[in-house]
Amino acid sequence: MPAATLFPLVSALIYTVAALLFKRSSDLGVGLWRTTFVANLIGGALFSLLWLEGGPPLNLDLLWQPALIALCLFVGQISQFLALERGDVSVAVPVFGLKVLIVAFLTPLLTGQPVTWSLWVAALLSVSGIVLLNRQDVDKRPRGLAITLIGGGIGAVCFAIFDLLVQRWGPQWGPGRLLPAIFWINAILSLGLIHRFSAPLHKIPRGAWPWLLGGCVLLAGQSILFVRTLALHGNATSANILYASRGLMSVLLVWLAGHWFVNHERHLGARIMRWRLMGASLMLSAIVLVLTKR
Repeated sequence: MPAATLFPLVSALIYTVAALLFKRSSDLGVGLWRTTFVANLIGGALFSLLWLEGGPPLNLDLLWQPALIALCLFVGQISQFLALERGDVSVAVPVFGLKVLIVAFLTPLLTGQPVTWSLWVAALLSVSGIVLLNRQDVDKRPRGLAITLIGGGIGAVCFAIFDLLVQRWGPQWGPGRLLPAIFWINAILSLGLIHRFSAPLHKIPRGAWPWLLGGCVLLAGQSILFVRTLALHGNATSANILYASRGLMSVLLVWLAGHWFVNHERHLGARIMRWRLMGASLMLSAIVLVLTKR
């Protein structure tokens, strides 16, 4: 299997495990902002390893390029975390999933590459699958609907632009230069999150640290795989369709091993599980479309 296919799928699996670790650390009181801060610092440190790959000499006149990409990453993080903090996950996650369609729409504009009809169909199937996988059997009006839609939408656009700019400028810089620069700048920007902490880092319960650090290392590891794949191979639309399989993998992992993470979603009712089965079928169809067109 080509790296451009394998690595987004592996990244999706690793992300799913990281998300379960973060869910457990959140239950222990870490909070979104402290999690983001620690994750971005660890991400900046681990992305530094890519510097060993080497690359062309640095052109300081082009430093605005990784700075712009890092800004997209940081604004995307803040927007989506606000949507999660003030809204309902069942609404926020499908809005985040619109990133797949936004990447497909912006690809010709930012990279000059066309998107085939099969990838458009796969992107639509993927987004529909995400919606069904996150459907909740609740009749009440979602809380914070406006901030969820606005924050989630801005985040999806920012992350889509992030992917496409990495694809566009990656060959010129080389992943060993562009990616460390992006995540160093993102780590510096994260210092601005300190004032959002509910309590200082040393107040994080000792029992939460293994879950938090484990999630941060896995999150950075899958980011290296996915973003480096974009920088080397491009094809951001198909990569995002494959990466969206993390929604499917999360359902399977919670069902099979959720009890290891003290996660009780596997006990949801039969109606929700039917929605998730339908969503899984759509997502699998999207993945098959991508794989058969390679």
